[in-house]
Amino acid sequence: MSDIKRIAWCITGSGHYLKESIEIMLTLNNVDLFLSKAGEEVLKWYDYDLDEFKSKGIKIFKDVTKSSAPVSLLYENIYKLVIVSPTTSNTVAQMAYGFSDNLVTNMFAQAGKCKIHSIVFACDTEPTVITQAPKKSVTLYPRLIELENYDKLKSFKDVDVVDSVNSFKEALDKWI
Repeated sequence: MSDIKRIAWCITGSGHYLKESIEIMLTLNNVDLFLSKAGEEVLKWYDYDLDEFKSKGIKIFKDVTKSSAPVSLLYENIYKLVIVSPTTSNTVAQMAYGFSDNLVTNMFAQAGKCKIHSIVFACDTEPTVITQAPKKSVTLYPRLIELENYDKLKSFKDVDVVDSVNSFKEALDKWI
């Protein structure tokens, strides 16, 4: 086994910051991609081809088992970092309250239990969000509950919760 630890990059069902997240991911080496079912769908909506990721040496794990079997890779000491980017408000809520019922939320929960640092690039972080939907820009107004869940997640140990491309890059620079 190589001494170089990998990055587990998880994608949820958000298009907000998806392009920026993919661009950053593609600049990194030793990345494995973990997709929630919604993450896999959203990549298709935004015309990303999984074969292109594979051609760049990125291993892809999909949410196809009830037990989130790929999570067991975290126990093998091959990952130095778990990234969830972009992260929907649904996933932020699940993580903030300890739910781990899909591949991405399981990756996050088990990373915490294995003391593997996580970076979460949250989408609904301010009262007004302008985002790129598949065909046009859309203005969204996150509810108080989404903003509260975002704040709750920021209190987690060994987790950087970021809300902009710049803060994401700053958090990532500490680990690469």
